[in-house]
Amino acid sequence: MDFLKTLQIQSKNNGVSTGSLWLKTKGETIQSFSPVDGKLIGSVIAADKSSYETAIKTAQKAFETWRLWPAPKRGEIVRQIGDELRKYKMPLGKLVSYEMGKSLQEGLGEVQEMIDICDFAVGLSRQLHGLTMHSERPGHRMYEQYHPLGVVGIISAFNFPVAVWSWNSMLAWVCGDVSIWKPSEKTPLCGVACQKIIQNVFKKNQVPEGVSCLITGGREVGEWMSNDTRVPLVSATGSTRMGKEVAKAVGERLGRSLLELGGNNAIIISKEADLNIAMTAAVFGAVGTAGQRCTTTRRLIIHEKIYNKFKEKIVHAYKQIKIGNPLNEKNHVGPLIDKDAVSMYLNAIEKCKLEGGKFIVEGGVLKGKEYESGCYVKPCVAEAKNSFEIVQHETFAPILYIMKYKTMDEAIAMQNGVPQGLSSSIITNNLKEAEKFLSHAGSDCGIANVNIGTSGAEIGGAFGGEKETGGGRESGSDAWKVYMRRQTNTINYTDRLPLAQGIKFDL
Repeated sequence: MDFLKTLQIQSKNNGVSTGSLWLKTKGETIQSFSPVDGKLIGSVIAADKSSYETAIKTAQKAFETWRLWPAPKRGEIVRQIGDELRKYKMPLGKLVSYEMGKSLQEGLGEVQEMIDICDFAVGLSRQLHGLTMHSERPGHRMYEQYHPLGVVGIISAFNFPVAVWSWNSMLAWVCGDVSIWKPSEKTPLCGVACQKIIQNVFKKNQVPEGVSCLITGGREVGEWMSNDTRVPLVSATGSTRMGKEVAKAVGERLGRSLLELGGNNAIIISKEADLNIAMTAAVFGAVGTAGQRCTTTRRLIIHEKIYNKFKEKIVHAYKQIKIGNPLNEKNHVGPLIDKDAVSMYLNAIEKCKLEGGKFIVEGGVLKGKEYESGCYVKPCVAEAKNSFEIVQHETFAPILYIMKYKTMDEAIAMQNGVPQGLSSSIITNNLKEAEKFLSHAGSDCGIANVNIGTSGAEIGGAFGGEKETGGGRESGSDAWKVYMRRQTNTINYTDRLPLAQGIKFDL
């Protein structure tokens, strides 16, 4: 395939790099099979402990130089990376689609997110503001400033194999940090491709070797990073189970963790909703990326007066969904990432039925030559209760649960009545309902939307959630502060030494 050649993806790839250099490693061989057609795309030689150590030490050395570059100059490097990503948008988007399985439009959209965060970070490089405040002591000045942290570890998930890395690394780099990235072992070639795209920019600008390190591998690489005191911040995206392990390891050494974990997102559909907007939001939110987004719509909470009408519209809409090769832009839904994901999907359907769920759109695994990878499944819809155990869990698959409500208080309680707290939405033309949903007594999620769906965040607003979603924030607003350490400074410019709080200490 031409896009593999353009991105310099070989049949066998080295998976450890410190920037321009690719390190020798004796780690395991990770094979990447496409869920699109089941074919082997290529393999990657993962990190071993020796190559990991080399990468960490190179990153530490690079930090000593990189942190002294003026922030706007670091921003200029990121600007050039954005231009390089524009050049490679189509081939990288195709690789994302082919290796992960999301539609080509979504693959291209993911690369556009990378470009957008570059633009955001460039502007940010001239706005890393501190604060000044008045001292209670005469002849004193007080202020706060921010310094780079050091080595930032990034653990990303398969469902957004390139965007999440860029959210973290572009902000970390303009802040003066260096990064070590462990991409998902399910999409390692996307990581290799990104490193190759940026290495020419780094080399041309004489960026220190080690500012951007790639360390592919399995769980053990994440464990090395989480337990490594030389990595002051670990940003991890994935399941709640994984996030708890990272948080425990990093917390035990009093490091920092930025966690983007599971979601169990709901749309409340009011009796005063625009049903056309509600339908588009619900269907894209539920089936986009084959239900493998942390912001995927998993629950619809529908007012009882329009429940039956909307249920009919949902059934009709699902009949229009085209499932197949995601590189064919006529298809809406591609495959799940692998057969393990298919098993989880089937198990969730069975659990829902055992708890009393009634499927109004049946699921199942698709058969036939076009679906020979065995990873294509039918998006399905079940009438369920919010209290069902399976509804309380996040299943990374296109399963949508629908339920009814009577009052807005009941709907908000149902929306909030799950362990996760990432994204939420209400579709309504009633101003009072919208404002209540956004109030202190409304959604308990990190993201709360009105008249748009739960899925599809844009760069600029801080992304993240509460409760078992982890509490992290990335990619917008003042999220840059996570990648820096704050320092309070007091300067005495007099010939006396008055103490705070009026304390007297005379010698």
